[in-house]
Amino acid sequence: MNQSLWRTGVDAIVRMSSTRTNYWAEVAIDSALCLLLLVSGWRQHDGGALTALLALGLGLFAFSFIEYFFHRWLFHTRIPLFTQGHDLHHARPLGYDSLPFFLPPVVLLVLAGVFVLVMPTGFALLLASSITFGYILYGLSHFIIHHVRFKQPLLRRWAGAHHVHHYHPETNFGVTSSLWDVLLGTKYVRQPRKG
Repeated sequence: MNQSLWRTGVDAIVRMSSTRTNYWAEVAIDSALCLLLLVSGWRQHDGGALTALLALGLGLFAFSFIEYFFHRWLFHTRIPLFTQGHDLHHARPLGYDSLPFFLPPVVLLVLAGVFVLVMPTGFALLLASSITFGYILYGLSHFIIHHVRFKQPLLRRWAGAHHVHHYHPETNFGVTSSLWDVLLGTKYVRQPRKG
């Protein structure tokens, strides 16, 4: 493929990814996928309620690391498909910059397919639905953090951790949780003022 044609295609995807329509289309498609995986997983799950809850809990835990991994090691690198959109977000935090609406569902379906190959189908689909739900929570949380001014102190502290990332981009990669920032040493720590 011609280099300029590739570049034109990437630029078009980046522009489309910055639209309100793309953002809300992604939320809608991901929500439908989450529900489909959850219902299918529940119907095919032959274990008890405890193993179903285990799958859902593992999925949320796994997503917390996926969120951290992508933000730290892909969005803050030199891979154009990831960095262009994320750089736009850092420049315009109130914009609608997100991944192209079609990319997350494809990745989530491939992930579900891999899970089905290595574990019981019902458990695998429940796990995939929970990861999908985590992704939806991440997207909505991130949007809300930038568009809502919280009055409740706990919520202000939660949102503030992400706002700090915009001033110190080498810290606070977790949006929904600071768990991995704490465990991997990237949580922002305020330095005392010098004299």
